[in-house]
Amino acid sequence: KERPIVPSDGAIPSDPDAMPVEISYNPVARRLNVGAGHVDNVPPEVWNYKIANVPVVAHWFSYRGRDRARPIIGDRRPPSPLGEIQPSGWLAEYTTELLNVLNVLGRLVVLEPKQADLLARICAGPIIPATDLKIAMVTALPNRPPKKAKKPRNEKQAELLG
Repeated sequence: KERPIVPSDGAIPSDPDAMPVEISYNPVARRLNVGAGHVDNVPPEVWNYKIANVPVVAHWFSYRGRDRARPIIGDRRPPSPLGEIQPSGWLAEYTTELLNVLNVLGRLVVLEPKQADLLARICAGPIIPATDLKIAMVTALPNRPPKKAKKPRNEKQAELLG
């Protein structure tokens, strides 16, 4: 399969006036439209990929397009004013990141059948009853490390805690 690419006629403009407002997908052309630019060779499964029912590509774009407003959800603190400091135009790094995201999602899509098969085999496999575990003297592991356990911040601290 061909990997997603930004063709020469699809470069996403970097000037502030052309900052992308929206992202959309054309399944017939397998094209991801990003403002006035586009990315070709994007499979529909990549565009539709969701994690926790959130479309990954659209969510990624929501932090990089012209409108980056975020609703306050729940008891979260209001966003920091530092969040308002944003580039005024599309950065070349955004295009690189977008291609990386599309490629990773494409690889995840390819792995899905193998993952589904593995999960099915695990679920169809034998179950070890808790009584057998008790007989084997296996005890449950704690969900968290003890409160006194500290994770070293760096190598030097690891040596001191040693």
